[in-house]
Amino acid sequence: MEVIPAIDLRGGKCVRLYQGDYAQETVYSDDPLDTALHWVDMGATRLHIVDLDGAREGKPANLPAVESIASSVNVPLHLGGGIRDMATARAAIDAGVNRIMLGTAAFEDADLIAALLSDYGPESVIVGVDARDGKVALRGWTEGTGALAADLVADMAALGVVRFLYTDISRDGTLTEPNFDGVGALVNQGDTRIIAAGGIATVAQLERLAQIGAEAAIVGRAIYTGDIDLRNAIQESTRWTENAD
Repeated sequence: MEVIPAIDLRGGKCVRLYQGDYAQETVYSDDPLDTALHWVDMGATRLHIVDLDGAREGKPANLPAVESIASSVNVPLHLGGGIRDMATARAAIDAGVNRIMLGTAAFEDADLIAALLSDYGPESVIVGVDARDGKVALRGWTEGTGALAADLVADMAALGVVRFLYTDISRDGTLTEPNFDGVGALVNQGDTRIIAAGGIATVAQLERLAQIGAEAAIVGRAIYTGDIDLRNAIQESTRWTENAD
């Protein structure tokens, strides 16, 4: 299982939110590029970037910072937050992003997802499934829906999406534990690859996610606070993979 550090951008800074609440923000760095280089130096094989301003405003607001990171690191990048049309998706790819993540657009515009799959292929598209009490939330987690996360995964998988990022909003940034049941249910739902996020606080929890069958896990607050040592977590994840083989 791949352990991927998160870099959440707001106002050009590297931050973390508590349960997705923009009013409960902790700034960890004024220099996202320095943060990205640090995580790569610690062994990161991929970086997960979220444009929090873009997620709320509906269009990316931190693309220059993303482009700076892409041109300075030698690992693939995910980018989510405000990617809701073809032009924006193309701009992200042109900036050096390897996988674009869409949440609100996936829920509201299935035709866009189909077009992205056609133009860029399934390895370049992630659907973000952000859930509160099992139900999908949109627009940077500020708007709820009555739709079940499992139904969104099923609908997108039918279009050809193969990779999903599942975040339990109530766990995100809390340093409690992931929603193992929620992750497991999606892993077992079909031939899909699930990336887990939200609440991860220990290496033991990462190992349990690997055992459940998650393809990867996004670690955020825990690596910024030091609760998880990223280098150690990556080394341990390699051992789990070897043992599984």
